[in-house]
Amino acid sequence: MITEREFLERARLDRRTLSVWIEEEWLIPARTSDEFAFTDMDLARANLIRDLKDNMGVNHEGLGVVLHLLDQMHALRRALAAALESAHERRPSSEQ
Repeated sequence: MITEREFLERARLDRRTLSVWIEEEWLIPARTSDEFAFTDMDLARANLIRDLKDNMGVNHEGLGVVLHLLDQMHALRRALAAALESAHERRPSSEQ
């Protein structure tokens, strides 16, 4: 787990920006007793958000839409992979 301080440094964010991103639920870090705890996945998502804003010109409203669509795409990929694995396991051994 990455501490909030380390996350801010590594993601090159200020505390206010991080608060907004958490409030918007663009980042959903784990919560310890007195602060947030971040993962490498949170860091990658923060870098993606910054790239979308700074390099691709996606505005605040658009970020929520883009992130939601990306989350849906990843969920569909996981569901498809699970369905394919399940179908493969149910296939008789003579067909494998």
